[in-house]
Amino acid sequence: MSNRNPPCPAKRRAVRALLALGASVIIAAAGEPGAAVAGEIAAADRVVVVKSQHKLYLYNGSRLLGAYRVALGLNPIGQKEREHDFRTPEGRYSLARRNTRSEYFLAIQVSYPNKEDEQRAHKKGWAPGGAIMIHGWPNAPKHSPEYYASNDWTDGCIALSNSDMVEVWLRTQDNTPIEIRP
Repeated sequence: MSNRNPPCPAKRRAVRALLALGASVIIAAAGEPGAAVAGEIAAADRVVVVKSQHKLYLYNGSRLLGAYRVALGLNPIGQKEREHDFRTPEGRYSLARRNTRSEYFLAIQVSYPNKEDEQRAHKKGWAPGGAIMIHGWPNAPKHSPEYYASNDWTDGCIALSNSDMVEVWLRTQDNTPIEIRP
């Protein structure tokens, strides 16, 4: 994710306000003393993406917190094998870091590649790729909203609508496990 198209100042202020609110809501949901907030939002302890359903699910224990439609890589079927194959990986990872200054509306890095991914790619003499993110729509869109809502369009990332991305951002933390299934 580059910083070529940073969000406008008004958008940055709105994101900061949402994130500040979300931090207090998540702290309250975790039971932090003195942080009672009406309408608490439960924090997810795991994320599951089912590529064949184009869905991302947030769970706290066995309780489903939310289900969201996602767009995948341009070549969505099958395991990511190498850099620039336009596939979304499959496997067990974690949420690694967050980026509010991405060229997409918010971005959370997925810890791809894991050791298995690296071994599989190197066995064939390929680079495994990287920079797999969960993110919103582009800050400088090249297509209509309908295109982003109904097509697989990423280079291998997992994309949500901007409103869904805010909710996923607020309900997850770094190191949350994510499983990406076929």
